[in-house]
Amino acid sequence: MAMMRYAEALRSALREEMQRDPSVWLMGEDIAVYGGVFKVSKDLMAEFGPERVRDTPISEQTLTAMAVTAAMAGTRPVLEIMYADFLPLSVDALMNQASIYNYIWNGQVTMPFVLRTQGGGGAGAGAQHSKSLDALVAHIPGLKVVAPATAADAKGLLKAAIRDDHPVVFLEHKLLYNTRDEVPDGDHLVEIGKARIARAGSDVSIIASSKMVVDALKAADELAKEGISAEVVDLRTLRPLDRETIKASIARTHHAVVVNEGWRFCGYAAELSATIMESCFDDLDAPVERVATHDIPIPYSEPLESAVLPDAAKIAAAARRALA
Repeated sequence: MAMMRYAEALRSALREEMQRDPSVWLMGEDIAVYGGVFKVSKDLMAEFGPERVRDTPISEQTLTAMAVTAAMAGTRPVLEIMYADFLPLSVDALMNQASIYNYIWNGQVTMPFVLRTQGGGGAGAGAQHSKSLDALVAHIPGLKVVAPATAADAKGLLKAAIRDDHPVVFLEHKLLYNTRDEVPDGDHLVEIGKARIARAGSDVSIIASSKMVVDALKAADELAKEGISAEVVDLRTLRPLDRETIKASIARTHHAVVVNEGWRFCGYAAELSATIMESCFDDLDAPVERVATHDIPIPYSEPLESAVLPDAAKIAAAARRALA
């Protein structure tokens, strides 16, 4: 086991997969010479050359379509979209090309490409650089969507995503890049579509992903001081959703809190709530509680930003309501 920052774990995954498979290559804005805005691809151009680590113009729609075409031509591109806020520019290629070509051609076409991007608030980056658009991409059939919370899962899921023959949207969070975690040695892979129990508990299940797992664990610590045993489920993958792990957790606790940093209305937390009500109704002793971002643009002012984003205190309050 090695202690790594989240960003280092991602870089390790990229390097190992590029060493393993010469068809893997990277492209994106400022990823080559500069090494990426969060330095995930630092030094990779020096190691693999400009043919496999390519800087691109600022044109997310074109870049995503290029990744689709490159995947169809037999390579495995890893595209970085600098901020998740610009995913809407990629949606046409994701929705009308990447997600449907395997279906249209009855499996004759594979689409092995990864779209990496980062989002989330908490950095005072304002309304155009702080969104969490999980629901936007998870809504699209034919895409896989992952959102790791730890360095170990970031590495294992990215390696699995690169090897997958289907398009994978890989969601990172800007506040996780400098978090540290033990990462297993060797060819560490994490199966896409499998959640994990980040903390066992018996009174309430808190179901979260990405940076919200960190906040859920802090909430669980606070609740423990009150004698409340909270189980934290780290989804890891948003689509396909690991319903069995969720169902098993709620069967133990009989209460559920769902947490997502996206907007509340029509958000990913709403889908989780509906899924739980459909699949776990008989095990629930109370309605599902939902914690999400308020339905407004993310403020630049950090006090206002904190007021609208989910956090540990809001998650703990939701757990208390569920148990009331």
